[in-house]
Amino acid sequence: MTTCLIADDEPHLARALASELAMLWPDLQLLHTARNGVEAADRIAELQPDLAFLDIQMPGLTGLEVAQGIEGATRVVFVTAYDEFAVQAFEQEAVDYVLKPVSRERLGKTVERIRRALQTGAAPAIAAASEAGLLAALQRLLPQAQQAARAVPERLRWVRAGSGDITHQVAVDDVLFFRADDKYTCVQTATAEHLIRTPIAELAQQLDPAQFAQVHRSTIVNLRFLAGTRRDEASRLFLRMHGWPGELPVSRAYVPLFKAM
Repeated sequence: MTTCLIADDEPHLARALASELAMLWPDLQLLHTARNGVEAADRIAELQPDLAFLDIQMPGLTGLEVAQGIEGATRVVFVTAYDEFAVQAFEQEAVDYVLKPVSRERLGKTVERIRRALQTGAAPAIAAASEAGLLAALQRLLPQAQQAARAVPERLRWVRAGSGDITHQVAVDDVLFFRADDKYTCVQTATAEHLIRTPIAELAQQLDPAQFAQVHRSTIVNLRFLAGTRRDEASRLFLRMHGWPGELPVSRAYVPLFKAM
């Protein structure tokens, strides 16, 4: 059975797309619906779906950034509000696009195209299209999508962490990293460790993506405190933070964020 993931920060549009896909492709199994780019990258790396329907404008990571970080055979369909001229860069490529609002006729063509590709065993879309120029097209659109995705009026500035009878007001700018720990999220500063109940996925939507980056399913780092990176003998990437003696592992889905280091 063919599997898919949908990523869109507008839940009603994600539900509408899932409904249309269910009618056009009853055998298609929806594994997960992500509400931001960070969650999408995380779940694609974990679930390895056959298809990913990605909105371009999303908090955390844009759909373009998610696509660039995919390792494996997941094929990508961009679901975008960009006009026809902007998406013509994808028209001749293996990666398809669907304009919002999604029409059943256009989505039906996408489904037919993908099913033919799956039947013929064509190469994964991202890998095949990159050599043909898709990567260059993604990079041309990337700054626009990043700017739109990051135009959020209000970002998280403080977190409240309880410790016995004391409630600490921790400035987000002072946080080295957030890391999920069982039922809690650890808030690490240079001087203390606090525990909060806010999930990592929820924090990712509230933090400024220009300052904070998710590097693992359980970890978000403050890029202002990034001291350096290290690769081990297996080419796994680790981050070192100012003010903290340990190292933080970077999962494969997020390694492209640090490829220049």
